[in-house]
Amino acid sequence: MAIAVAVAIVVRALVAQAYYIPSASMVPQLRVDDRVVVSRVAFHLHPPHRGDIVVFKAPPSLDTARSKSGNPVSRFFRSIGSALGVTEDQTVLIKRVIALPGETVSARGGHVYVGQEVLIEPYLPQGVITSDFGPVKVPAGEVWLMGDNRANSEDSRFFGPVPVHTIIGRAIWKVWPPWRASFL
Repeated sequence: MAIAVAVAIVVRALVAQAYYIPSASMVPQLRVDDRVVVSRVAFHLHPPHRGDIVVFKAPPSLDTARSKSGNPVSRFFRSIGSALGVTEDQTVLIKRVIALPGETVSARGGHVYVGQEVLIEPYLPQGVITSDFGPVKVPAGEVWLMGDNRANSEDSRFFGPVPVHTIIGRAIWKVWPPWRASFL
């Protein structure tokens, strides 16, 4: 047991980590209770790309006190559970990269625009409408993130652009449930 925990901690810190999907913000691509593997090295090799699904540290306005609550023993077991992707890590979110540093993003008439061009979003189901916002110029070193389930996602429309340095990694593989396993 101790060896498994040690290996999980090393792999989590250096290579990849499993994450539990606690909300419907990325439906239909990711559903509640899905598990994904996140590459922690992807963005050491290249910057985020539009369309990447990323896990990032929740902005301070959304960071929950309950993730820091409890005694040290319960926090330890909760951190092991989140490292293995079997419990929710309440300090992180998962969203899709929509706009990159220096770009201007907006939504009007149900569509997202990057600059003056409609963003083609083949990952969204037919008929998804994005509520109007912006325009917002994404600062250097930050990205604009949105959930695929636009009507049910607290994302950059609520908390603004996200610093690239807060991105933990790119979701690369949906591993649970096994019958819906796929690369992302």
